[in-house]
Amino acid sequence: MSGQAERSVPRHQPALPDEVLHFLEPSQGQTIVDATVGAGSHARLIAERLGPLGRLIGLDRDLSMLHLAQPRLVDLPVTLVQANFEQLPLVLEERGIHAVDGVLADLGVCSDQIDYAERGFSFQQDGPLDMRLDPTHGEPASALVKRLSERTLADLFWNYGEERYSRRIAGKIVETRRRTPLETTGQLAELVRSCVPRPRGQRHPIDPATRVFQALRIAVNDELGALESFLAALPRCLKPGGKAVIISFHSLEDRRVKQAFRDRAIWKVLTPKPVQAGDEELRNNPRARSAKLRAACLLETRRDQ
Repeated sequence: MSGQAERSVPRHQPALPDEVLHFLEPSQGQTIVDATVGAGSHARLIAERLGPLGRLIGLDRDLSMLHLAQPRLVDLPVTLVQANFEQLPLVLEERGIHAVDGVLADLGVCSDQIDYAERGFSFQQDGPLDMRLDPTHGEPASALVKRLSERTLADLFWNYGEERYSRRIAGKIVETRRRTPLETTGQLAELVRSCVPRPRGQRHPIDPATRVFQALRIAVNDELGALESFLAALPRCLKPGGKAVIISFHSLEDRRVKQAFRDRAIWKVLTPKPVQAGDEELRNNPRARSAKLRAACLLETRRDQ
């Protein structure tokens, strides 16, 4: 078990908690899925409204997150499962559940993953260049940085990070790795900062490493592929009239959610525009500033059936 798993006090604050409850409408006796349970913040709020006959199923591909969430959910009707959210149909099938009343997915990574340097997500702390949501599977980010060609790296930074200086950064990576391996977040962050000019006149400019780190994390975990699989499977997992609530943190995710919910043969959209955090929440939780919530209801009679 990692050092993070041993920490018992989560740091993460849930984004848009009131809005999640408003659109998901959890009630006594329902079965709800939190497909990205993280440290359990949303899960507890939902499970408290389900009563003894209800059930919340919490998924996370990161076992350390499940360890972190478990103590705050121990007195509630919650089942925790280590699984990627794209595996939701299999998780339900294994438990004999045909469909559920609601599904929440809070995409991306949570503060408890970002804030611990050993996970390799943060460009503000030095640690191993890993970024895997499940540290036991797949290649770490350092392996991608080591083996991908200059062109492939540039395309990755542009497609997944929308980084304007993607070619310059990729060229610098290839030049640097000939002399020394890039194995830590600190090394990569400094390299990126040396390639990206700082904008003038901004009081709080975004760190130049932000987009490159986002792009690598998405690639390492195949986050967009998993999201597309999840969105395609979601209608099969909900009861007619069931609610889907999805929180995204960048345009690549939000665009896919918006497109999926546009299918009027399947969904009734509950949020014509994405819902974002208000001033009061942002004062208490600045990391919610990029959160966008979209919600939809599965039609009672679907034209694809």
